[in-house]
Amino acid sequence: MYTIVITMQSTIIQIGNSKGVRLPKEVLILSGITKDIEIKVKRGEIKILPKKNVKNINEFAIASEASFAKDWLRPEEEEAWKIYQSDK
Repeated sequence: MYTIVITMQSTIIQIGNSKGVRLPKEVLILSGITKDIEIKVKRGEIKILPKKNVKNINEFAIASEASFAKDWLRPEEEEAWKIYQSDK
């Protein structure tokens, strides 16, 4: 398996009240990014990544909640947690 790396130089341009960078079509095709992105920023670096599929994460959380609810919603659990509840 080969990894293709493209190195290029560009210029930051004015786009309305914002700034931007034009990305050649070939760069987008090679990256696999098609539409939605996630931008990560730290000093001296900006990363553009494909947006993570949050739907799958939420579906997992919902499924986990349903399975844990069997234990969490028992009367014994409610009684055990009373000592941590505030009367204020």
